[in-house]
Amino acid sequence: MSNKKEYYKKLANTIINNLSHRGMEGFWTSTKEEALEKAISFLSHKDKIAWGDSQTLREIGFFDAVKSDKYSYTDVEDLFNEKLLDKGDETYSKIVTSDYYFLSSNAITINGELVNIDGSGNRLAAMMYGPKHVVVVVGMNKVCSDIESAYKRIKLIACPQNTIRFNYKTPCSITGKCADCVGTNCICTYTVITRIGRFPGRIKVILVGEELGY
Repeated sequence: MSNKKEYYKKLANTIINNLSHRGMEGFWTSTKEEALEKAISFLSHKDKIAWGDSQTLREIGFFDAVKSDKYSYTDVEDLFNEKLLDKGDETYSKIVTSDYYFLSSNAITINGELVNIDGSGNRLAAMMYGPKHVVVVVGMNKVCSDIESAYKRIKLIACPQNTIRFNYKTPCSITGKCADCVGTNCICTYTVITRIGRFPGRIKVILVGEELGY
């Protein structure tokens, strides 16, 4: 095991211990392949699943793994692309009544707090309430020392790259620097800090010893 992997593992164990004190379950996986295996292991064929838009989930191969006849899933891709104008409510209702909801987190603190900024709010709404189980897959590159540094990380790293991915002409997509914009394409609408799991064990966090997502 490399020095970085060993460091990631030790740090992950600290975070997992802190998550347990906050009513959330944490799991360590060394690679994205192990992360996918762990994420899928929670599912049975009868479970209804949904997910939030996530580069991390793409990188571990989650979407390819679950988009099959094995699982009953809600296809939310058009929702992310803002194409479901008249079917949005129907799709949202399927998301919040799912058995398992998968997403990543923009940042996680060493103390076990999940910090996220969202544009439409569907990802964070489902994380907070609705689905019976929430599974969060997080690369160790997203670990921050505290909430303040997590917020700065999101504004400096995650948001500019996501606006570029969506081809939104926001100031940060052009300069790489947050301008605290309030335009219609701004993806910094809601900021949520998940400091405890209100229902113990509902939120499961898979920490991955690789750099994943933004």
